[in-house]
Amino acid sequence: MLNNALLFGNNEFTLEIIHNISSHYKNVQVFKLNSDDEYGFDLSDNWDDLSKKYDIDDCVVFCNLEDIAENIFLTISLRDSFKDLRIIALSQDKESSDKLLLAGATRVLPTTQTTANTIVEILEKPIVTSVFHNILYGNGALKIAEIKVNEHSMFNGKYPSDIEWSREHGIIVISIVHEDMKREFIYSSKAKHHIIRNGDIFVVVGYEQDIEDFKKLIGSENE
Repeated sequence: MLNNALLFGNNEFTLEIIHNISSHYKNVQVFKLNSDDEYGFDLSDNWDDLSKKYDIDDCVVFCNLEDIAENIFLTISLRDSFKDLRIIALSQDKESSDKLLLAGATRVLPTTQTTANTIVEILEKPIVTSVFHNILYGNGALKIAEIKVNEHSMFNGKYPSDIEWSREHGIIVISIVHEDMKREFIYSSKAKHHIIRNGDIFVVVGYEQDIEDFKKLIGSENE
């Protein structure tokens, strides 16, 4: 059993998780979004302080932000930095569960099932999701595509982090490829300061119809 449980998000479900798992870990720590104290964090991809403070191989993380888009991006950011980290994400419904698995969660836990037995079972019997395999080989409903921005007027003056991609367009933007072909993770500090322009290429994940609708909205699929 791992020694550290790191909980990202502070709400009623956080308290329930702590109550259920505290006896199974030597250390349980809660991190608060946009807090200025020692255990504050933001949705960037800079997790150097976390890896300095904890042995990541000895940690399990719970992604428990109430805003589903923020929870998805938190999961993506942690997975991008820590390839083998055990990530358990709380979801509100099947749609958010699919997106969290796609974002890199090891296992998704519906908020209606945050019981001690369920959590312990997940920790003892981790399930490796086949979502990315399904995307790559076309066996699942979720797809991945590159879409070039040919009509940026709807994003005038906006940065990638200003837009609620999932809520507004039904997709997840994983990264952006700029005209100089440099690729940036969506929540990297560089991407945060790059205004969306014609010629940018979005690497997106979503259901086929949502991708097609988004393609028509901003441009055409990159060949």
